Parts: sequence; C-alpha cells; structure tokens
Amino acid sequence: MSWFQMITTLFVVAMMVGASNAQLSATFYAKTCPNVSTIVRNVLQQAQQNDIWIFPKLVRLHFHDCFVHGCDASLLLNGTDSEKTATPNLSTDGYAVIDDIKTALEKACPRVVSCADILALAAQISVSLGGGPRWKVPLGRRDSRTAHREGTGTIPTGHESLANIATLFRSMGFDSTDLVALSGVHTFGRARCAAFMDRLYNFNNVSGKTDPTLNATYANALKQLCPKGGDVTSLIDLDEQTSLTFDNNYFLNLQNRRGLLQTDQELFSTNGAETVAIVNRFARSQSQFFSRFAKAMIKMGNINPLIGTNGEIRLDCKKTN
Repeated sequence: MSWFQMITTLFVVAMMVGASNAQLSATFYAKTCPNVSTIVRNVLQQAQQNDIWIFPKLVRLHFHDCFVHGCDASLLLNGTDSEKTATPNLSTDGYAVIDDIKTALEKACPRVVSCADILALAAQISVSLGGGPRWKVPLGRRDSRTAHREGTGTIPTGHESLANIATLFRSMGFDSTDLVALSGVHTFGRARCAAFMDRLYNFNNVSGKTDPTLNATYANALKQLCPKGGDVTSLIDLDEQTSLTFDNNYFLNLQNRRGLLQTDQELFSTNGAETVAIVNRFARSQSQFFSRFAKAMIKMGNINPLIGTNGEIRLDCKKTN
C-alpha cells in the first residue's frame, strides 16, 4: 500500500471516530462486570513483579492496535496473516499478560468484556501504575473477526520526518498537541538499536554521518551500547534517567537533544515547527502534559471501534470464536 493510500484510508477511518464517541461509555460494564478495572489492575500488578517493563509494553500494544483499522484487538489474533508477525510489530510484547487478563475476566464475567476493551484498560492502568495520569476509559468496543496485516504500514516508525508523522496523525484526527502528547509515551520503555542506529552511523543515508540534532556525548554513549555490526535487537532505555516512570522527563530530554528516536527529537529540533512550543510547555508543566496525554489517549481509543452487533466478544483474544 502506498503512503497516499494509507493516508486516504486513515482519513476515512478518522471520519468515523466522531460517530463512535457517543456509543462508548466509561460505565459500559457497570452492571455486567462492575469489577473489570480492579481485575485488570490486579493482573497487571502481579505481572509487573515478573517483568518490570510490562507497563510500557502494554501501552504500546494499544497504540499499535488502534493505528491499524481502529481499536478492534485485531493485533492480538494469531495466524499466517496476523498483524503480530508484520515488521512493525515484531518487537511488540506483552501478549501473554493480555491473555491472563482475559482468563481472569472470563472467570468473573464470562463472555462480557472484549479484548479491545482489555487493551484500552490495560493501557490506562499501566500508565497510572507507572506514575502517570488516570482517565476514565470509554468502553463498549467489540473485537474484529479478521486481522488487517495489510494496514500495518500505517504504524509510525522511529525514522519518520516530522512532516510525515504530522500528516499521518492529522489523517487520524489528531492535532499537533495530540501528536506531542502521545509521543510523550516514550517517557517510559525501551527501543531496539535498530530503531535509531541510522542516526548514529548513516543519517540521511550518508555513510558515517551522525544526526546533528543528537547531543554528541549522548551519541557516543549510544554507539557504545549499539556498536556498528552489533546486535540490532538490543534494548535501550528511551529515557536514560527514568525509563520505568511515566513523567515529563521525555520533554526535557528533547530540549537537551537527547531524544532517542528521530521522530521524537524532530518535535523539538525542526526549525519553525509549532511542536517546539508544545514540547517547551510540557517540559515546564508535567500536569499540562498529563492532562493532554489523557485527552489524546481517549481520542485514540475512539478510532473506529466496532460497536453494537458488529464484531464479537472473543473468548480467547488470540483467535476468533
């Protein structure tokens, strides 16, 4: 699928967001599964004992699900045409914890809570348990019966220019503040060396060139962690200081030219971009960042959900009923 086709498809999807907002409700399970959030939270707290990185992993799953055909849990399906095995998703993780949540919910509320809603709830609770904001998650999504592997090319990479990433986000109904706020999710978690090594050794396809927007001391440290010819799957903290905590340190890093991914640093280092002022605002005020991040996450969670009788409530998030 060409870039133009992807943007056109996303524009159509985005036009469906407004119609879905009224259909989702934070109280959707008030009668049918009133303890849904508590159950999800308990599973996540247990999972974090075994994997300290599980919170950012689960937030990433929600992002990658919503950016392909909407928030319908299509990412979770196994199969030869699955989204999981497409290149943009090869580094995703946390699926076993989603299965654990589903198992716990099926025991408490059989055939009630969708996998798509599990992803949305797991993302919100992961952010809040990581030190970030809380928000009421609109619920009532249903699960797709098919994967959309062909649409995974719309998932943003770490190599995009600001112009491309802004166009992609606008096509999905996001403005510049949403873009900067959602990018702030990189305040916690890790990325593979492969996601940024071109900035160290081959920037703009010039052999030996390092991205000039990258702090020189930081670039040298990254070269030690990700040597040329080394293991490109090695994981590096997105925030070298507080990578397990959801805070606004990400924006301070951008101001100091220590953004790990090109898409992150370009928010601050692109001359004349309106995103620069937003980065500065969020660097000054963690509360403003938290507020806008929560609003943007609600907006993202409303991208093209299946509602009513569309789709199904999967009994197993890995396969259709």
